[in-house]
Amino acid sequence: MIEPTDASVLVCDPHEKNRTTIVKFLSANYACKAAASFTEASELVARGNFAAMVLDSGDAESEDFISTAQFLAPETSLIVTSANESSRFVVDAFRAGVFDVLLKPFELEELEESVVRAIAKAESARSRVDYYDRLEAELIDGAAHLEQAIMGIESSYGMTLKALIQALETRDAETHGHSERVVTFSLRLAHEVGLDKDQKRDLELGAMLHDIGKIGVPDAILRKPAKLNKREWDKMKLHPVQGHRILRSIPFLDGAATVVLQHHERWDGAGYPHQLRGDKIDITARVFAVADAFDAMTSDRVYSKGRTFEDAYKELQRCAGSQFDPGVIEAFNAVPASDWEILHERSLQEKKESKSFQAVVEDLVRSHSHFEMVH
Repeated sequence: MIEPTDASVLVCDPHEKNRTTIVKFLSANYACKAAASFTEASELVARGNFAAMVLDSGDAESEDFISTAQFLAPETSLIVTSANESSRFVVDAFRAGVFDVLLKPFELEELEESVVRAIAKAESARSRVDYYDRLEAELIDGAAHLEQAIMGIESSYGMTLKALIQALETRDAETHGHSERVVTFSLRLAHEVGLDKDQKRDLELGAMLHDIGKIGVPDAILRKPAKLNKREWDKMKLHPVQGHRILRSIPFLDGAATVVLQHHERWDGAGYPHQLRGDKIDITARVFAVADAFDAMTSDRVYSKGRTFEDAYKELQRCAGSQFDPGVIEAFNAVPASDWEILHERSLQEKKESKSFQAVVEDLVRSHSHFEMVH
């Protein structure tokens, strides 16, 4: 005995007597809808949610409707009734995705058995869809949690690396606070150049860590008050390579490692350690090189006072096309002088300010609808 269910069945048959007989029989156990034409059936399929469909098929129009039904309701099991006894018709019907074919004349009990199996198949298909929908939602939710966890790990890495940089800077009073300042300048210049989010992230970390290779430079060289001799200078020039070796094994610092390795390369190929030329140097390293030079020129040192912005500006223009990428210098020129002055002043007060360097940069970017060079 068939147990009644809430499953819906659509019966499409142009012959009223057949249609009425089938609907009356199936209505004892299923919620049935009737359609006298393929047009009416299409409208019902588009609006409804049927587990099974009983379709009288015998002409080209019905074959077209099978394709339409498969498109509109791919999860609905389609049962075709037909007087066409050719094996070719039956094979073609199954190939078209029909669940079952009943040849006329057939018993109503035979139809009901087919409907039972068709509904079971449809419910199984829906269950799989629901399962995969839930699985997808769980994966998306899990990915969000994973991303948050990764961000937390990277944040912890960042704080650890920042502490390491501050410790390294205590070895060299000349560069105290330099890493923080070049991060700020690099991000502002990166916005003007048009770097994307990932490039800015690599640049930010690379700027913060650019001198990490100096951990391998002896104090006698790093803190020497006089000019370095050739042997000492050769050892100092190894710090980009040493820094790259430290960072390259940490996956999320891969881009930053490139900045560290290339930050002393020059546009004209006269830099170090690999004498890269032009756009063979990564754009993040080219941006950093300008920000680094600007900070070096405008910062006070133990034995000298920093240059004015005007002097630093002129020196950057002089070195465009030789030491620096001309395009990056052009972008530097487009940033208002007041931005550089504000960023420089804020960086000196970083420990007293609650706002992060990146927030300061973003505030400045938002405050300018367009940028003009002021000098």
